[in-house]
Amino acid sequence: MPKLTLHHRLFFSHIMAVMLGLLGVSAVSHLSSQHFFSLHLDELENSGALLRSARADVMRGFVWAWSYSGLLSVGLGAVVASFFSYWSAYRINGSLLEIEQVAYRLAHGHLQEEVPMSPIPELARLGRSLSQMVGALSHAEQRRRDLVSDLSHELRTPLTVIRGYLEEIESDRIKPTPDVRRRLVGETRRLERLVNNLQELSKAESGSLPLLLQALSVPPLLERLIERFSAQLMDDGPTLTMQVQPNLPKAWADSDRTEQILINLLGNAIRHTESGSITLKAWRERDASDTERVWIAVCDTGIGLSASELPQVFNRFWRSAGSRQKNSSGTGIGLTITRQLVELQGGKIFAESQPDQGTTFKFWLPTAN
Repeated sequence: MPKLTLHHRLFFSHIMAVMLGLLGVSAVSHLSSQHFFSLHLDELENSGALLRSARADVMRGFVWAWSYSGLLSVGLGAVVASFFSYWSAYRINGSLLEIEQVAYRLAHGHLQEEVPMSPIPELARLGRSLSQMVGALSHAEQRRRDLVSDLSHELRTPLTVIRGYLEEIESDRIKPTPDVRRRLVGETRRLERLVNNLQELSKAESGSLPLLLQALSVPPLLERLIERFSAQLMDDGPTLTMQVQPNLPKAWADSDRTEQILINLLGNAIRHTESGSITLKAWRERDASDTERVWIAVCDTGIGLSASELPQVFNRFWRSAGSRQKNSSGTGIGLTITRQLVELQGGKIFAESQPDQGTTFKFWLPTAN
């Protein structure tokens, strides 16, 4: 026996409810009306009315009238209830069928489908929720395609170099000299960095990157980084300095992740600043809602970015024209990871730059209360 559809279930349940209600009214009225009508006749007889001879006929007429009217009311009520039950069930089932068909097409990859809006409030909310889900899926699918395209492009260059050298060595057209080996090792490390960065970016974007938030004193962290990177700078390279506001409050942050953020920003500044200075700054500031924040900035006097390049600086696999001309070994997702790490800690990062005047990356973190 086939199962009843929602349409039929709604229809029959409504009919049953109406019929039971009408039958209940009819039964109670039928049983009680004779008793109350008999009491009324007794009152008339006691008052002197000559109803004794006609009492049985009056009672039969009343019973007949009540039974007929009860049957008529049940029949008419059933017809009206059936019509409205079918109409309401048809509306509900029709909207659900449209949503089901859209969901089926979405499941088969047709993400351009639009979810119809139902006049029924509950189904309208369901439709809006489904529309939001479709929008999120479309965005995620576009990002997936962009990632596959960008990743294919980024992997192609080092793989082509490695394959070319290996084929040349195998055919004895070139010798495996130390320079060739260093080039192969460099390209292999570039691939390794790219894979590691992608894995970390994936964890950050999914929110599964572990964080240990605690009260963090910023000045000692900056001092360690100054000491670490100063040893890597050439004598004719940029100078590395630090400016910290006195009585700086502690930030509520993950020490390792904050250090990773600053390493990415400092490494980026060193690659694009041949001379001049790189300055680490930290200060306190209150926003419009009087909430205190700890700000940290990395300012350089390097090649800078144009106005058209600046909005793209945090996009994955994007590299500036200056970076591409210098054949930088960067993976193009360091700043994307940096933004994710800042936002995972409840902060926000910004970039300011002028061509040939330098670039400033600054971000804020919540204070430890």
